[in-house]
Amino acid sequence: MKEIDPKQTNRAAAFEMWMNAPMPMVTLFKTLDITRLLSFSRREKLKFNMLMCWCIGRAAVQIEEFYLLPVGGKLMEYDKIAVNTVVNTKDGNISTCDIPFSEELQAFNSDYLRLTKQVGEACQLHEVGDDYMVIGTSALVGCDIDGAVNIYAGVFNNPFVIWGKYRKKLFKTVLPISFQFHHTQMDGGHAANFLECLQNEINNIKFY
Repeated sequence: MKEIDPKQTNRAAAFEMWMNAPMPMVTLFKTLDITRLLSFSRREKLKFNMLMCWCIGRAAVQIEEFYLLPVGGKLMEYDKIAVNTVVNTKDGNISTCDIPFSEELQAFNSDYLRLTKQVGEACQLHEVGDDYMVIGTSALVGCDIDGAVNIYAGVFNNPFVIWGKYRKKLFKTVLPISFQFHHTQMDGGHAANFLECLQNEINNIKFY
């Protein structure tokens, strides 16, 4: 992670306009077709939530704005991405776990299983550190929701993806999601492109 001059980036105008805005977060909603992802999960005996996190990572690395993040009034640049997931802990509470993104599904799955188990048993969060731009996720799988607008406390500016229970249609299965991001980091077009990339990754899921 390193600080960069916003004026030397294509986010200069956005930084000037949104960095100190009282509510700089934007949320987009999209319904994904997860038919292939669900089938792949069952066939390969892989956790659906892990696959969603991996597809989110694969989509994010295609969008250069994901490597930027406003932190403490500064614009920071990263060279690595991680995906955060919520974990149920053995004491009946929840905690969070950062998983470093890997292009290789087997490597990401191995880290996901190891780190989420560690968090669940230790009842302590796991963070990857300042070298990673972290994408937050929350899976409310027991809730039939269309999406969520997360709170903004001015502490965390990280992008965030939320989903609930998937819905079975006649010939496909769909999943409504919401994607929240800081307007300094990216514009609506970048976010919409990310969601299109996410759908494409889901449609073409395979071992790499």
